[in-house]
Amino acid sequence: MHAPRFTPPALVPELHTDRLLLRAFRIEDLPEYAALHQDPDFYRHLTKKPMPEEDTWRRMLTLIGHWALLGYGYWALEERATGRFCGTVGLAEYHRDLTPSIDNIPEAGWVLAPRLHGKGYAAEAVAAALVWTDAHLAAPRTVCIINPENEPSLRLAARFGYREIARPTYHDEPIVLLERRVGA
Repeated sequence: MHAPRFTPPALVPELHTDRLLLRAFRIEDLPEYAALHQDPDFYRHLTKKPMPEEDTWRRMLTLIGHWALLGYGYWALEERATGRFCGTVGLAEYHRDLTPSIDNIPEAGWVLAPRLHGKGYAAEAVAAALVWTDAHLAAPRTVCIINPENEPSLRLAARFGYREIARPTYHDEPIVLLERRVGA
């Protein structure tokens, strides 16, 4: 049982799609978020290894903190039919050691529970997040980085106007760096 917590004012706008609720993270999301990071079908294109709950907790706090510091961040995805946590979508600023530099450019990202892959949920989430982004951020562009073996994610990025601009390495792994102009 957790001790009573302060409930901060809403920093994260709620977005609704036909099948998803994009909302702020809740402490109750941690067990399912941590379980996703133990699933090989989930992490194979991300970290290539399971992420301990301790690291998942830190990641969740990082994603939440973006909203307070930058006015944008990641949403937790909730499947409306079941009320279950099922992934994340949003924007971040990670200050990655990457050439070309993407510092001060919002970096989009999305991850989805494998049980929902191939059913259009990721497209629904990305569409909602980008509509919000185009309406609320002053940034002229966003970027994303994707593992070159993650063909479904590369197709999704292209569908929403992301275009490849480089193929650098990050942490000794090849990545595809893509860019999207606002309103694309």
